[in-house]
Amino acid sequence: MAADEGPERTSTPPPYQLIAGALRERIAAGQLGPGDRVPSARQITREWGVAIATATKALALLRQEGLTVAQPGSGTVVARPARRTVRREPVTGLSLPAVVRAATAVADADGLAELTMRRLAGGLGVATMSLYRYVPNRAVLITAMIDAAFGEQRLPAVPPAGWRERLTVVAGLQWQLFRRHPWLAPAMSLTRPQFAPNAVAHVEWVLSAFDGTGVRAEDRMYAHITLFSFIRGVASALEPEELARRDTGMDGDAWMTGHQPAPRSRAAPRFQEFVDRDEFELDLDRLFRFGLERLLDGFAGLSGDCRDRAG
Repeated sequence: MAADEGPERTSTPPPYQLIAGALRERIAAGQLGPGDRVPSARQITREWGVAIATATKALALLRQEGLTVAQPGSGTVVARPARRTVRREPVTGLSLPAVVRAATAVADADGLAELTMRRLAGGLGVATMSLYRYVPNRAVLITAMIDAAFGEQRLPAVPPAGWRERLTVVAGLQWQLFRRHPWLAPAMSLTRPQFAPNAVAHVEWVLSAFDGTGVRAEDRMYAHITLFSFIRGVASALEPEELARRDTGMDGDAWMTGHQPAPRSRAAPRFQEFVDRDEFELDLDRLFRFGLERLLDGFAGLSGDCRDRAG
């Protein structure tokens, strides 16, 4: 070290890791046993004086480590130790499709954050290391789950006539898939997409929908990304809402009713008038349909009105 350099600094872990570490120690010490409810995000904010986002990250870290699970009706609880079954040979009947189906069932029931290799192995009655014969890591497993989900409902063998009709079909199918599997939308990356063959078929469907319209290849790809981003964005609310419903026992309307209205503001008279009417009810299916129609209206400007043209 040069003479003019100060002492080496040690980096402090971010707050969410410190909180997760403290809860981890409580679990290890037996202060929180299997099945015991861990502090909620709001309790953590009060105890540690952090933002709700920090508390949520701490709880997510514990779930990823397999230390906690979501218990319907009880919230997040300490996980029970998985039963380990030592086997010298591959389990009879265990295969990649079987592993993917079991993983999908866990994610459907309790959210993607609750899917750990340890929990998956416990549910299948095998040693955790047995799973690595079929998937090398969790990321590969999730890609396989995405592919299997998109393979559940095929696109029509004969596409409807017209680009708008084709995009309406593919958007409707994706919305149904995201509805069926609430974890699916947030699992799919926009900037680092997982190349699942059945999902790529949806990309091809959108790109080919503009054949004969004169829309450039680059604009077609941006149209696909914009459409997918919209559907995925709305669908990303499905999993947190389902988990919140299980955690609190309240749907969105009941939650809003139980919370105090926002302070009155003269700076936002139109919004205040809207709040005072208390007539609005957010319906995600309606939001999807409303946004899709407006989006397709905008796509009509890609090449005039996207009228089919020869060549």
